[in-house]
Amino acid sequence: MKSLFKRVVLVVMCVVGVSSALMAQDKSNPRFTVGGYGEAVMTRNFFSDKYMRYTDAESYKNDKSHGRFDIPHVVIWLGYDFGRGWSIGTEIEFEHGGTESAVEIEEEEGGEYESEVERGGEVALEQFWIQKSFSSAANLKMGHILVPVGDMNIYHMPNEFFTNYRPEGENTILPNTWHETGISFWGEAGDWRYEVVFVPGLDSDRFGRQGWVNGGAGSPYEFKIANSYAGAFRVDNHSVKGLRLSLSGYVGNSFKNTLSPTDNARYKDVKGTVYIGAFNFAYDDHNVVVRGNFDYGHLTDSELITKYNMAMRKDAPSPKQAVASDAIAYGVEAGYNLFGLSANKKLEHQKFYVFGRYEYYDSMFKTEGSVQDYKWCARDRVAAGINYMPIKNIVVKGEYSIGLLDKTYNNEPSVSIGIAYTGMFSK
Repeated sequence: MKSLFKRVVLVVMCVVGVSSALMAQDKSNPRFTVGGYGEAVMTRNFFSDKYMRYTDAESYKNDKSHGRFDIPHVVIWLGYDFGRGWSIGTEIEFEHGGTESAVEIEEEEGGEYESEVERGGEVALEQFWIQKSFSSAANLKMGHILVPVGDMNIYHMPNEFFTNYRPEGENTILPNTWHETGISFWGEAGDWRYEVVFVPGLDSDRFGRQGWVNGGAGSPYEFKIANSYAGAFRVDNHSVKGLRLSLSGYVGNSFKNTLSPTDNARYKDVKGTVYIGAFNFAYDDHNVVVRGNFDYGHLTDSELITKYNMAMRKDAPSPKQAVASDAIAYGVEAGYNLFGLSANKKLEHQKFYVFGRYEYYDSMFKTEGSVQDYKWCARDRVAAGINYMPIKNIVVKGEYSIGLLDKTYNNEPSVSIGIAYTGMFSK
């Protein structure tokens, strides 16, 4: 009887021990993960919001200021690790607190109200992928994935940039956040991370002057057209402590990647090939954060694409605008954590950054043939402000910024304050 009792006790102890080990493992490496981020911003713009402010700048030079409240992004992450190297990830995004359709006043077309559909559907599914991990150096991701070109398509959480809104340069000339259905192969080896992706090409029908190829991602339909394909790559290096250097690029055709491609002989040889190259860096150490970007893009056949788009039917899902052959964006921001100077233990886990940012971007940097160059699409932008982080997951932001335009136009100063969170809700 004593022998049986000892066996029962031994089995119970083993079960408890194994269960404890599994619970500890689940806590450190949870199979189900939930997280997200969100932003709320209040802005006062000290310039005209009239649709004619670029075509008749002098008449609106002394217009009153106007204010806006906004919820730029609220995102929910869901992930699950099935084991044996198989996992899934999803990201659902709510932009500006509503659906992905909007009504706007078109600046250059008589102030008409236009309904704009950014993507089909009311909620953006930014990511849905299934991944097989063979090792840290070899991972295959299949589904709806991020296109890793530029920093804002990878590092776009609100604690990864100082300004209230994502830096305007990359956010203007590149799709952001750029997500497509495709295949990605990525891995990490030593101080290197690398990734290559295969995705559908952009849609040149939806290119325009103010955002270059920005509108060509996604689809206004219930599916993504893939008459043309594209590839992208990204390489990150972390050899120096606190420093990340990144190089990324993209190439793919865009013309005829639409629902009803033209058979007109005039456009027989038009490909609309999009080339994009981006260099980014980020340094975070010794209470100093410095980030920078340089992005350059080229579009072939831009003049013919402009003529084709501007001749479209009025009800077509295209802005029907001129598009440039080349676009550019570059910028740098730097911040210093003042709390890092204090010996007060209460401030040990808090941060208070004072920052400055400069950037230049032009969605019509070069134009081809008869394509008109809209000078107001180019601007320098200067911003300065603070980021206060009471805990690592919360950031309160305040900034003054000004867009410096060509002397023909009026500059665009503004003041913004906002609050944001980011983090995992499961541990």
